[in-house]
Amino acid sequence: MRHVFVETNWVVACAAPAHHKIPAALDLLQRAAREELTLHVPAISIAEARRPISERFQSRTEAERIRQYLLWARDEKVITPENEVVVRTVLDQMEGRVKADLAKIEETLRSLSEAKGVAVFDITQSMLTLCTELSYTKLGLQPFDQAILAAVLVRAEDLTKEGVTETEFCELDADLQPWDKSSNAKPLLTELYDRRRIWVYGDFLLQSPQKYEGWPGGTTAGGGP
Repeated sequence: MRHVFVETNWVVACAAPAHHKIPAALDLLQRAAREELTLHVPAISIAEARRPISERFQSRTEAERIRQYLLWARDEKVITPENEVVVRTVLDQMEGRVKADLAKIEETLRSLSEAKGVAVFDITQSMLTLCTELSYTKLGLQPFDQAILAAVLVRAEDLTKEGVTETEFCELDADLQPWDKSSNAKPLLTELYDRRRIWVYGDFLLQSPQKYEGWPGGTTAGGGP
């Protein structure tokens, strides 16, 4: 059984309004349901996802921009009345669907956290202690990213004690990826992941970067895609 860590960006990708969901994230959820892997999610990521979903996916602004265009297009006679009606109908449908999806965000997040193959874990004292220790390193992380990192590292250690030989981490946040924008390894992050045998992917497909022969224990684990 593969054990894969995900965090807030995955939760948002799965729980966003319908047309904003990311297929690769949903595919990972389906793979967990088929018992191909177990997804480990810090509980704080479930809580944190509510804000970006509620703020980022409001449809009113983008819909109003299109309505303003329709007004201009009607005056300039570059759109037919029939086409304007169709566009306005679609906009109304979109706004209605997004409002309905956002209104049940708590239900959606609960359903996601209880889905088959998804293991939500709470922050422990050991994670808080490591989070504090990470403050004295030169990682340069924001507090929330630091908390996520500590949670993943400690939970990986716990899984190792339970007999899991290695874990994986789907991380789209550049700050927590152990490589920079030039695909060079970040030594401190690389060492933290390597020590706990965590391979980091930069996608939800578990494809990139590919593991190299001899990992874990090398010096380039998690190198950029």
